[in-house]
Amino acid sequence: MPTLREIHDEYDFLEADDRYRLLIDLGKGLEPMPDALKTDATLVRGCSASVWVYPTVREDGRLHFLADSNAAITKGIIALVLVAVQDRTPDEILSLDVATELAPFDLRNQLSSNRTQGIPNMIALIRDTAKRYAAA
Repeated sequence: MPTLREIHDEYDFLEADDRYRLLIDLGKGLEPMPDALKTDATLVRGCSASVWVYPTVREDGRLHFLADSNAAITKGIIALVLVAVQDRTPDEILSLDVATELAPFDLRNQLSSNRTQGIPNMIALIRDTAKRYAAA
């Protein structure tokens, strides 16, 4: 998986339409999420599209997330969020300011408000998950 910096270097170089394509391609690169995991419990609230995030714990205690969306660009956005947190320990995730990590992408000005309104909720769900596992 490329780093946020590598993705941003490409993203920054692109025109608006190509940025959409890049996000869509990121979403296509997500690991498949089984339909059985797309439940009300894994649904991210407050997104205009349906977004599901399911955490798993690696043997070394790192969190690995499966995610999906029914909208291509939203799926790309959750993929971008996951690049920041994927396979990190709960403490690493809690010490990371994901919104700041995503700030160089300027998503709020690049995409419609409908597409970006759920980003804080995606981040909050991931942080809440990390808190639960850090406390365990």
